[in-house]
Amino acid sequence: MGEKSTNYRISDLATSERPRERLATLGAEAISNAELIAILMRSGVEGMNVLRLAQAILIELGGLAGLHRTPFEELCKVHGVGPAKAAQIKAAIELGRRLSVAGLDENPIIHSPDDAAAIVQYEMGALEKEHLRTILLDTRNRVIKIAEIYKGSLNTSVIRVGEVFRDAVRLNSASLIVVHNHPSGDPTPSPEDVVVTRAIIEAGKLLNIEVLDHLVIGKQAFVSMKAKGLGFT
Repeated sequence: MGEKSTNYRISDLATSERPRERLATLGAEAISNAELIAILMRSGVEGMNVLRLAQAILIELGGLAGLHRTPFEELCKVHGVGPAKAAQIKAAIELGRRLSVAGLDENPIIHSPDDAAAIVQYEMGALEKEHLRTILLDTRNRVIKIAEIYKGSLNTSVIRVGEVFRDAVRLNSASLIVVHNHPSGDPTPSPEDVVVTRAIIEAGKLLNIEVLDHLVIGKQAFVSMKAKGLGFT
C-alpha cells in the first residue's frame, strides 16, 4: 500500500504564523502578498505548506503583476494550483479590478492624464500583448466609450489611422485620448510611438476630432506623451 499524500493546510501552521489569524489581528494591509495568496488557496501540497507554496508561485510567476498577467489556463498548470485554486485567485484579482473603478461614475469626466490613466491602468498594466485603445469623449470631456482598436506591436506599417477614429466618428465624439500599453512594464515612449502619435493627431485635425493625449501604460506607471511634448506641438 502506497503512502497517503498529505496536503498541508493553514491549520497545520503555528497559530502565530497563520495568515487568516494575522489578517484578523493586524489587518489585511499589514500582511504579505504570499499570505494573502495562501488565504485564497487554503491548502498546500505534499512537503510544502500553503504559505511556502504561495511564496513559490509568486517567485515563479514574477510577483503579483505576473500572477495578474498569467492566463487562467496557464495558472491551472502551475504546481499546486489546479482549476479550483486558479479560479479563486482570478476571482480575487477581478474583484480588485472592479473595485478600482467602482468609485467612478458610469461616464466619468476626464480633467487630467491621471483621470484617464485611472480608468485603464489596472487592466492594461497587466496585458501580455500590446493593445491600442481610445477613450472617446463628448464636448464636456465625459467618457462615451473605451474602444479597442488594435492588439499587437504598435507601428505605422500595421495600424490604419482611420481605424483609430472609426468609433469616434460613429459616436460623434468631440475628442479622444489614445492609450496603449508596453508589456515590458516600462512606459517610456519609443520613437515609433512618437511617429504614430503624430499621424493620429494629423488625421484628427482632418476629421475635426481633437486628440487630447496619448498615454503609454506600464506595470506601475504611465507616461503622458503630451506632457512630455512627444508627438504634440
